[in-house]
Amino acid sequence: MRLALALASAQPVGLRLFRFIPGYDTNIVLAGKEPLLLLLLAFLITFALTRLYTRLARLYGWGSGSVHGVHLHHMVVGIVIVLVTGLIAVAASPGYPWIHILAILFGVGAALTLDEFALSLYLRDVYWSDEGRSSVDAAIIGVVLVGLLLVGTSPFGITQAEAQEPRRVAFIVIAACFAFTATTFLKGRLLLGLVSVFFPPVGVVCALRLGKPGSPWAHWFYRDRPEKLVRSHARFDESGRRLRALKLRLYDLIGGAPSKEQARRPEAG
Repeated sequence: MRLALALASAQPVGLRLFRFIPGYDTNIVLAGKEPLLLLLLAFLITFALTRLYTRLARLYGWGSGSVHGVHLHHMVVGIVIVLVTGLIAVAASPGYPWIHILAILFGVGAALTLDEFALSLYLRDVYWSDEGRSSVDAAIIGVVLVGLLLVGTSPFGITQAEAQEPRRVAFIVIAACFAFTATTFLKGRLLLGLVSVFFPPVGVVCALRLGKPGSPWAHWFYRDRPEKLVRSHARFDESGRRLRALKLRLYDLIGGAPSKEQARRPEAG
């Protein structure tokens, strides 16, 4: 009887949806990362299906949901889902399997919210405009952030053992990492700045390199040093144009190309 109980307690506790993948139980379930994985998958699937629907609605002129004549953006539904699931997770601290269900619902709500992130940023319907591409930016950053958490990295690369070092040493390390990350953001390298939160060497490299011409760093520190501004333009302008063209093609593939006449598009969502 005791042997049976011991074996039962040693079994991983979780939905184990992908237990056929080698190392899944050890690296995901036992590590407590299955809810995070389910959140990421729910986010990706919901975002893909939402973009598919809105593109089809745009193409075929389908109508959209409304309440008393007011268009109900799916961002509103997403915010409600995120708030409710977050409140339940904080208030009830649920265990298996409810935490997994909440993670899935949170991923769905986050996808619906970030898919229309640009609407909340510009306070107008820019879903199919150039400004609407910021929704894709937000979704990509969200996926990268969850992915970094999923692979087990710690903010600023501080492990539990390092956190137990003398307070002065820990403070200096965290402050230095924060400074490099902030500098990376100020130099206009947003995605690399996010990565540097979890991999500080990226922030060190970016902090030592030139900032982008239009970045706050260039505005503050390159105005009185024209040679650096010239070097910044020489480094980023041509490569920036190529990367921007590639980025726009990728974003058009993910989210659909912007409309030339935003006002004529059908409401979708």
